[in-house]
Amino acid sequence: MGIKERERKVHQPLRRAGLEVIPNAVPEGTMPFVLGWGAEDAIDGFSHRYDTPHLVERLNADWYGLAVSSGLFDDQREFLVQLPQGTRSHRAAVQRLNGYHAPLLWTRVRLLERWDIMGRGAASAFLGMHSGHPGFGMMALDGSVYVCASTGETGVDVHAVGRPNRSENILRHLEWMAHRDSRYANREVSHRIATWLAGRPERHSGR
Repeated sequence: MGIKERERKVHQPLRRAGLEVIPNAVPEGTMPFVLGWGAEDAIDGFSHRYDTPHLVERLNADWYGLAVSSGLFDDQREFLVQLPQGTRSHRAAVQRLNGYHAPLLWTRVRLLERWDIMGRGAASAFLGMHSGHPGFGMMALDGSVYVCASTGETGVDVHAVGRPNRSENILRHLEWMAHRDSRYANREVSHRIATWLAGRPERHSGR
């Protein structure tokens, strides 16, 4: 896939949702995935049922409040969002691999003055299934917090996970994924995880 095609199919829909893509600017050493976290890892969050009045507006307001209070944004309102490779949408990734081992990549973005993450963003097919049904993973540039949204049978759940790179639950899960011996395992994902685990500063400093 060429740069122009990705710009048209991915970057433009995200910009309409209020996210300006900053190409090739993901900080070195960023952990590739945040999976397997437990309730004790969550530092904040919220939930709304689908029948909540003005659902998208409530979701947007609470997401922004959570992002500010948890430290998702830097001083330029930049952060990372995890997107499927190529032009495959969030919906296609979920349908193909249940959203679990999809080869996702971090992309650096800036939140613009006018934005609609839970409406247009979710409807873009890269941050959810459709408006009011978000599905995404976001992380601060320094890796200090991970914010994720998921949809269930009755509503939307959004959580903030603090210091994911130090969570025993997450690290244990990543170790399992890195060394999983199964025909269903994604070799690219396993390699990326193993490389990060081997090189993370905490491992070499003994923390």
